[in-house]
Formats: sequence, C-alpha cells, structure tokens
Amino acid sequence: MNATETSIERACRWSPFLAFAYEREGELVAQLDDFISDPLGVAFAGLAEESVARRLRVARRRVALGAAVADLSGRLGFVDTTRLLSDFADHALHLAIETAIRERVPDAPAVGFVALALGKLGGRELNYSSDIDPIFLYDPATLPHRERESVEEAAVRIGRRVVELLQARDADGYVLRVDLRLRPTPEATPIAIPVAAATTYYEGQALAWERAAFIRARPAAGDVALGQRFLDAIQPFVWRRALDYGAVQEIRGISRRIRAHHSQGQRFGPGYDLKRGRGGIREVEFFAQIHQLIHGGRDRSLRPRATLDALEALAQAGRIAPEDAATLSAAYVALRTAEHRVQMIDDRQTHALPARAEALDQVARLHGLEDGQGLLDWLAPHVTPVATLYDSLDDDRDSTMLPSDPAVLEARLAEAGFSEPAAALRLIEGWRGGNYPALRSPAAREALEASLPAMIGALGQGADPGRALVRLDAILRHLSSAINFFRLLEAQPPLARLLGAILSHAPALAEALGARAELLDGLIDTSALEPVGTLEALVAQMRAPLAHRGYERLLDHVRAVVNEKRFALGVQIVAGTSDPLEVSRGYSRVAEAAIEVLAAATVAEFEATHGRVPGSELAILALGRLGGGALTWASDLDLVFVFTGDYAAESDGPKPLGAVIYFNRLAQRIVAAMSVPTAAGPLYEIDTRLRPSGAQGPLTVSLDAFARYQRESAWTWEHMALTRARPVFGSDAARAALNAEIGAVLAGARPARDIAADAAHMRAEMAGHKPPMGPLDAKLLDGGLIDLEFAVHVTQLTHRAGFDPDLGEAIELLVAAGLLPPEMREAYQFLSRLLVAMRLVAPDGNPPAPATQALIAHAVGADGWDDMVARFDHNRQLVREQWARARGA
Repeated sequence: MNATETSIERACRWSPFLAFAYEREGELVAQLDDFISDPLGVAFAGLAEESVARRLRVARRRVALGAAVADLSGRLGFVDTTRLLSDFADHALHLAIETAIRERVPDAPAVGFVALALGKLGGRELNYSSDIDPIFLYDPATLPHRERESVEEAAVRIGRRVVELLQARDADGYVLRVDLRLRPTPEATPIAIPVAAATTYYEGQALAWERAAFIRARPAAGDVALGQRFLDAIQPFVWRRALDYGAVQEIRGISRRIRAHHSQGQRFGPGYDLKRGRGGIREVEFFAQIHQLIHGGRDRSLRPRATLDALEALAQAGRIAPEDAATLSAAYVALRTAEHRVQMIDDRQTHALPARAEALDQVARLHGLEDGQGLLDWLAPHVTPVATLYDSLDDDRDSTMLPSDPAVLEARLAEAGFSEPAAALRLIEGWRGGNYPALRSPAAREALEASLPAMIGALGQGADPGRALVRLDAILRHLSSAINFFRLLEAQPPLARLLGAILSHAPALAEALGARAELLDGLIDTSALEPVGTLEALVAQMRAPLAHRGYERLLDHVRAVVNEKRFALGVQIVAGTSDPLEVSRGYSRVAEAAIEVLAAATVAEFEATHGRVPGSELAILALGRLGGGALTWASDLDLVFVFTGDYAAESDGPKPLGAVIYFNRLAQRIVAAMSVPTAAGPLYEIDTRLRPSGAQGPLTVSLDAFARYQRESAWTWEHMALTRARPVFGSDAARAALNAEIGAVLAGARPARDIAADAAHMRAEMAGHKPPMGPLDAKLLDGGLIDLEFAVHVTQLTHRAGFDPDLGEAIELLVAAGLLPPEMREAYQFLSRLLVAMRLVAPDGNPPAPATQALIAHAVGADGWDDMVARFDHNRQLVREQWARARGA
C-alpha cells in the first residue's frame, strides 16, 4: 500500500468528515497528481452549468478532500497545503463578489468593491477548517448599483450576499465561514465601508493591534487595484519609521489576555489549545509580528505576510538569532499540522487537542501515530521553547509595575486583598486591552500602567476590593479621556487611597465619579475635607468668576461648583472627617447659594426682556429638609414661589406682562435653571407641590393669596410643612413679610382643626403608600425621622410653641418649654446622622458589607455595629413613644 492509499485508509477510518467527502468525491484521488498541479481546475471541473452556490460548495468539498489526502500522504508540505487552501478561498471570495455585483447589475465588472484579507488568509497560510477575516471596502464613485439605490445600500447588500454565498449551509455543505469583526468599530459600522472613511480611521484612530493585523493584509478578491491603493495609502500607519514600543506592549497585552481568557487550555497535555495556549501558534505569530512592528518601518525586507517567511527574513537581517528562527519555525509547522489534524476530524474550527483519551488517539492515528501519547510526545519539544522565547520579550522586571503574566498578576491581586482575583484580573486585562475609548491611546495605557500599583494597593485595603474595582471599571467606561485621571492618582497616593475608600463604601459617590471623573480634581488638597464655607462665600464662588460671561456659562459654572461641593461633602463622611450633621448643613448651604445665584441671574435675564413689575418682586420659600437646613445627598428641594405687590399690575419692559403671568414664567425659568441638565451635568430635583392648591395650582402666588390660603384653607399637613418654611431668596423686606405671615399662621391665625387626629391619619396613609426600603431606613421605619417630625410638628402646632425651621433647634425649644423629653435631642441627632450616612453608602436601607458597617458606626458615634443597631432600636422606641403621646394614642 503506497503513501496515498495509506493516507486514504487513515482518513476514512479516523475522520468522519473525510470519509463522507471520499464517498462523494472519491474519484478525485485518482487525479491527485492533477489536483496538486492545478487544484482549482480540478476542483471546479464539470461544474460550469451549476449555480454559483453549488459550484462553490462542491469545489470546496473536493479541495478539502484533495488537500487532506495530499497533506496526510506527504505529497504536499505544510506551506503548500496552506497556500492551496488560501488560493481556493481567494477564488471563492472573488467569485462571490462578482456574483453579488452582477445579480444587482447584470454584466457589471467586479469593480469598486474589494475584500482585504487579514489574518491567516492575508498571509496565504489558511487553516484546514478556518474562517476568513476580510474587510469589505468600496469606492462610491465606481461601485455598480441600481438606479434607485444609494451606493451605500448597494455596498451593504453586496457584502451580505457575499457572506450568504460563502457561509450559508445546504445539502452540499458550506464554503467558508466569514468573520467581519476586524473592520473598524464593527459594533457601529456597516459591513462594507467607504475607502475614504477607512483611510481616515486607520490614519488617525486605529489601535496598535490593528496595525499588527495589517502586517498580513492584502487585497484578495474583487477590485484588487482599489485594495492595493488603500493599502499603499495607509502604509505609514502600519509601518512607522520610529520605534513604537507602545504598539509592542499592546501586542504583548493581547497575548496576556488570550492566556488569561483561555486559561483552561494553557497547560500542555490533553485539552491543550494549540492556537492560544502557552507556547502555542499565536505566540510564534506574535513573536514575529512584534519584531516586524519594531524594525519593519525602516527595513522593507522585514514585511513578509506569512509567519515562516517573516521569521526567515528577521533571521537574515540579524534581528533575531537564526537558531531562534529555526526553533520557532519548526514549532509553527508542527503545531499548525496538529491543528489541521484536529480540524480534519469533523471539519470543525477547533484549535484544541481533545481532552478525552479516545478522541486524542483518533487525532494521533489520523496523523499516522500509534496513540495520543505519541502525539503529545511529538509536540512537547516544541511548546516549551516557544513559551520561553516569547516570555523573553515581556519585560516584567520593573517591580514597581503590576506584572503582565496573568498567573503572576492573579497571585499579586490575591496578596493585595482581592477575594476573587480571577475576576479582578479580567477587568485589568480588559483595561490593558483598550476596551474603552479612554484607554485606546498608547499614552492612556502608559498612564494606566503607571497608576495601577497605587490603585490596586489602595483598593485592596478597602472594604470590598472586588466591588470597588467594578465601580472603577464603570468610571473608566464613561471617561472620554483617562490620561489626567491616571496621572493624578499616580502623583497623589493619598488620593488613590481615598478613591479606594469611595469606591469601596459609597455607590452614590462612585456613580457621580463615573458620570464626571473631574470631581476627583477637587480632592487634591486637604481643604476638600473641611466643612464648606459660609453662604456668602459660596455665593461669591459661584457668581464671581463668570459675572460677565453670559447666562449659559453661569449655569454650567454653578453646576460644576455645586457638584464638586456636594461630592466633597459626601467624601468627608466616607473619610470620617466630618459630623454628618455638619455635612447635612453644608449640603443645604450649597443648595441655598445655588438658588441665590441662579435665581438672581434668571431675574436679570427676564427683566431685560419684560422689565419689572413696579412695587413687586419674587421671593422663594424653602420647606422640608432645605427649609430646615438638613439636606442629604439624595434630597430634592421643596420650593414655593411667592410674589409681593399687586397681582393686577403689569411689567414695564419692552414686552410687558401681567404680574401673574410674569411671575409664573419667571418661576418656571428659575426651576429650569435649577434642574435642567447642561453640559456640566444635572443640579437638583425641584418639588413645587407644597404650594397652595398643590400641583394643580399656579406655580406662583401673590403674598396676599398665600397668606389668605394659609389662614383660611390650608390643611393640617400644610401647616406642619410650614413649621420648616424659610425664605431663601428675595429682598430683606420680602423675606420679613413672608416670615411675618408664617409666624402669624403658626401662632394661631389658622382654622381650628384636630391636629393630632389629622396627623395620625396622614401618617397612616403615608405608611401605606411609602413603606420603608429596608431594616435600616432611618426615615420611614416606625420610630424613624418621619415619626419624629410628626411628633414635633403636632406638639408645635398644638401648643403654638417651639417654632424654628431647624428641627434640632425646634426640639431644643420644646425641651426647654417642657413639651418634649430631653432624650428627643439624642434621637433626632442619631437618626439624622444615620440617614445622611446611609443615603451615601447604603441607600437601599439594608445592612452593607462589614467594613462599611464600621464606617456607619463611626459616623453616628457608636462603638461598633452592634452598638449602632442597639442605639438605633433604642432611639426608635423613644420616638414611637413620643409620637404615640403626641397623637393621644
């Protein structure tokens, strides 16, 4: 039995796919000499009358059988086999393009549309059962298309038809699997791209791995001249004269990520991944490509597309040692040959040796070996030298940097405190791979590498390093540029530690950072961890820099200052440097300053068009937590707009308005100025439902109407809200007038009502509609702050005493008057501190991770979590008892 007969016997015995192909196309073997000399002629013989789809599929089956038998028998070596397979793919691709064009425009030439071959097809070293990685480009000026069809539509439809002709399966099988994901931004671009757009992309935006991909690029089918012009145009992108070690690092990073992602196939033995495993095919290819990228810009002889040719050229030029080239070349041929055997079994695009012994024996016997161990023994001498040579390229000797090797990095992450180091490794490898736009430039990745040690060290010391890293990933995902972010962390180790604490403990702050990473800039010096300034200082900071630069710029500037101040105040709680009660007052001063600045600017803008209403002005009344100066991170602003003077008057500007319309429109603009997001981000949610007549009434009311409503019509809950009312905008006279009316109503100028019964009914309804979020909801749980507020307000209104918008001050007055027990001071302060802290670190009201529990305990002054829970329960019981007394229960 000669070599050909032996190979056929092995093929039919050990490969179900080849046995099927031999059954259908067995006569090809008798023409094996003719096939080897003219594979395409023999493959397509007798098929001229068939449809293009059938022609291609039958020819592919013949090529698969002929190439396998010639390869297994030794009639064709590795290089000749891969070139035969590549030439068939080129021909099939060209025929599919011709057909797709002529189906749309009969007799049209195959011009204006080209398939660039990348990957192994580009190097004419295609796998036995490989997909192909083309990029479809077209020239809008020359691509044939129908009269009523745009050239863009035509290009996409031609591309889809090409893929269908090659990839769709029928009774005759398929031709080629097509992967179009190597085109620029495949998630957003059509499958066929204009040449000009592609040129622009590769000249200015492409990544280093795309440079490496284009080392093997060639025009394979369609308008080859068009493709060559494109490749000529982007040569400076691929082959740079200056050494580009950033690109080299990127290619190394790809290999690391492959090792990490395919960790199951890294170790040599059954199940070993011939392509992606340690010491595998990819590492031979990358070894050659790295040297080509470094030196090929200056030496054109180092630009061969095929891997074996590249290794030979590099050795001849003295860029790598001849013995290294020989080692890598021998390994490449052996590994690729084994890969072909694996793929011949079932015509599957697989690259891994079978893990089961029986399946591994099957591959070995197809190759002509006794068993799977023989196959492993044949490959083993090649794998370790490849891994060693490739590792020699990766300089991880700088101990200040995080290691590149996935196994070493995973161990380092575990040492740093990450309980799930493999998950952390995947995130870091993704960053190194330029997964996000902010990480695509070499400069950004260089800055990332420089900052990673400090970042990982800081996160590892935090409450939950894994969760913190996930939150950091969310920040990086939304950054437009990350260079300054990383450089700042590298230069400021304390800032990196603080960032670690923020990401570990405070999802609200982490989310804010994700939306606006520049918030971190405000934490550079220690002043950010001090209480915010006075109201006057905040107003000056928001107003002065942009006093003459226009209204829109002022809106942005105020938002920037507010967001920075609010963020810094939240960080003070995480850092444990400020009492949450003081932070709460700081939140309120910031909001009040923003109201003052934006309302005044809006009034000035409005007056320029509509003038003023003589004898009238707008005043803004704050209620709720803003009225009491006790905002939290998540608080909205409860505002009521009141105007003084005659409601029947008219403004005196170029476009006069009646007073009611005037002040309603003005108030609407102020609400927009305070709430509509701009380029600088959002500001506050504004709630105006506490105005007379609620959401159904006009946005503004005259002072007279406000006073009349409160004296004659307002319900008990509205008078309860009035106990925390405080003017935050308007002249001294307007504020005094408002305070006088509020004082009169609270003192008794209001309808006689059963205050306790009304309050009890309202609280019951609230409990039904708005239940607590979790077991630590300091606001809505029974005995929480809502119950405390109800108890205080009922006591105030019933006894007409103890009025102060600041609830803490009101409690002091009521305690001094003997109307509340002294313990209510502690209850209020404890619950308020807990609410302010929980809004930042556990807004769902559930117990957080243990390390964050320690933060909360510190914030409320407790000696640990158990003490915090005990004091929470104790203070809630005090409030429940007082609320019961207040409502007469």
